[in-house]
Amino acid sequence: MNFNFNEQLASEYKSATQKVRVMSESWVADNIFCPCCGQPHIHKLDNNKPVADFECEGCGETFELKSKKGRIGKKISDGAYGTMIERITSTDNPDLFILRYTPSFEVTDLYVIPKFFFVPSIIEKRKPLSPASKRAGWVGCNILVSQIPSQGRINIISNGVVSEAEDVVNSYAKVRRLQTNNLESRGWLLDVLNCVNEIPTDEFSLQDVYKYTEILQAKHVNNHNVEAKIRQELQILRDKGFIEFLERGHYRKAPCSQ
Repeated sequence: MNFNFNEQLASEYKSATQKVRVMSESWVADNIFCPCCGQPHIHKLDNNKPVADFECEGCGETFELKSKKGRIGKKISDGAYGTMIERITSTDNPDLFILRYTPSFEVTDLYVIPKFFFVPSIIEKRKPLSPASKRAGWVGCNILVSQIPSQGRINIISNGVVSEAEDVVNSYAKVRRLQTNNLESRGWLLDVLNCVNEIPTDEFSLQDVYKYTEILQAKHVNNHNVEAKIRQELQILRDKGFIEFLERGHYRKAPCSQ
């Protein structure tokens, strides 16, 4: 695999953003397989498509691409806040590719976040643009990628090493078990999974998870029995294969696919 962007593709563009968009989209179309079904290539959609950048002709899954030079960090900028919230609350939200490249336009990392890991709480509303700007009052957003459970960030390329397509597809198939179109249920499940991930040991107790009760209460202010909800979500995570039940009140994290 050639990890370098084709810089000739951007020779007619003046905007740095446009240059990166053209080069990165072409690179993904030429090099990346579908993480959902393993199809060798994904198809670049027309630029006038309002939601997605790519589509797999094998399984029909759609993808958006965000590229960033250097370290990705805890958040990545996206478009209009209102549009983003509308998208993630619909059923046609695309999966998200996040690509990292060097100043010399060499790809170092690429991972995919399945669409069912998006909830409104990970979308950060930015301040409106100033009255003096061309788009005065426009409100953008950031995706708080650090708040997405690690299981929802599936590596395709990590530090220049390409994952086997079969491993990526298997990882995607496993996390697909978490998919639900009910946003409230999705939010609870992912929040409790994040709490489990933060526990430093593989084996943990119910009391370890109860330590996050105040954090979960702050995120779900309308729930008045958080500990009962925690127990319910742990049972779902157990049934879906993300944790193992050892004995009453004790669990073990299931081995990761990647």
